[in-house]
Amino acid sequence: MAKPLDYHTIREIFTRFHAVDPEPKGELDHTNVYTLLVAVALSAQATDSGVNKATKSLFEVVETPQQMLDLGLEGLIEHIKTIGLFRQKAKNVIKLSQILVDDYEGVVPNSRAALQSLPGVGRKTANVVLNMWWHYPAQAVDTHIFRVGNRTNICPGKTVDAVERAIEDNIPVDFQQHAHHWMILHGRYHCKARKPLCRTCIIRDLCPYEDKTE
Repeated sequence: MAKPLDYHTIREIFTRFHAVDPEPKGELDHTNVYTLLVAVALSAQATDSGVNKATKSLFEVVETPQQMLDLGLEGLIEHIKTIGLFRQKAKNVIKLSQILVDDYEGVVPNSRAALQSLPGVGRKTANVVLNMWWHYPAQAVDTHIFRVGNRTNICPGKTVDAVERAIEDNIPVDFQQHAHHWMILHGRYHCKARKPLCRTCIIRDLCPYEDKTE
């Protein structure tokens, strides 16, 4: 396993990310914390743009767990049938909505354990909600972050959990809040899986990745 970059190099990388985009945002459309939770749960193995297309009409009629229950399973499926694994995701959304109504008075809880106890909500989903809605510096490691973290040696790790810990350990605390968004966006639009855009990369001179493209 490669050693992480030194503190000063990592600080310079995130200083550059901040200069380009001081307040990076997630790309999933939502109207409140409940619709954010639903959107993130639906985004597993799907693109944000695909989820946004499916939830555009859904979130015009559903903004609360009770409204989701009123819509019902078949009604939800009709809205999200273009998303991969839509049937299982719909079942999970209905189940988690029922739990929110029964156990949390319709309010989305703001602890990781409570969120992860909901059907279809794993650690990554919980971390996204905690970060985006409550501004807690939780790190949601997806395929983009895993790739960028290991290519750049900002936060190398063999597993998602290891990369998450490395982010928390290696990235200066004043950049923790937006760290995962900067890395997701960098991976999505620049440090791509097959053909990274190294030539125009703003951290090219700081990145140790050996197979840089020209």
